[in-house]
Amino acid sequence: MEIIISEDRKELGKIAADQGASLIQKAIQKNGKANIILATGASQFEMLEELIMKDIDWSRITAFHLDEYIGLPVSHPASFRKYLKERVVDKISLNKFHYVDGEGDPVEECRRLGEIIASHPIDVAFIGIGENGHLAFNDPPADFETEEAFIQVDLDEDCRKQQLGEGWFKSLEEVPKQAISMSVKQILKSDVIICSVPDERKAEAVKNSVEGDITPNVPASILREHNSSWLYLDKGSASLLN
Repeated sequence: MEIIISEDRKELGKIAADQGASLIQKAIQKNGKANIILATGASQFEMLEELIMKDIDWSRITAFHLDEYIGLPVSHPASFRKYLKERVVDKISLNKFHYVDGEGDPVEECRRLGEIIASHPIDVAFIGIGENGHLAFNDPPADFETEEAFIQVDLDEDCRKQQLGEGWFKSLEEVPKQAISMSVKQILKSDVIICSVPDERKAEAVKNSVEGDITPNVPASILREHNSSWLYLDKGSASLLN
């Protein structure tokens, strides 16, 4: 894992997007196309804003996203489908974006997405780390062993409090307790991982992920086993690192 520390979240977003765009371009040059994963949440605002401005032939790119709440309508402000449609998909001309739909049968949706991503090896994954150390919605203790690409998960209270704290919901009771998430093993299949983690509220999770044991109790710690992962921090999120 390579760690890059920026002055602030705006600079973090720019340099993470620069690196990601370069890697996407290389994949297109090599294969004529690219497959990517996009994360959501407040931590990704600046990176995504910068990324969609890059001079990339988006028509050659197929994209997936990491997770979605079960039972939450796409019209809800916290819907990750809504987030990505408004911030990314409507602003560029992707070949295809494969949304995670949490409004139907979650078992069938996991199966459907698993079949699609099996034929789309991921070149670049843009991800984040949660305040509880989660990857996607793989809360601790995360399942490091499942071979399924997408799984149904229970959201722990720390995760749900983060969603409330970021302003996506009006009360904790409104935050769904289950979601569909890309699995840890599927994320790690990506050729390159760009992990953007701004803000001091993520500092403890970053420290545990970087300096502690590699354990399902700190899901993001598994990134240290990936052959090509880049962790982008700002001064706040890096503040507890030795």
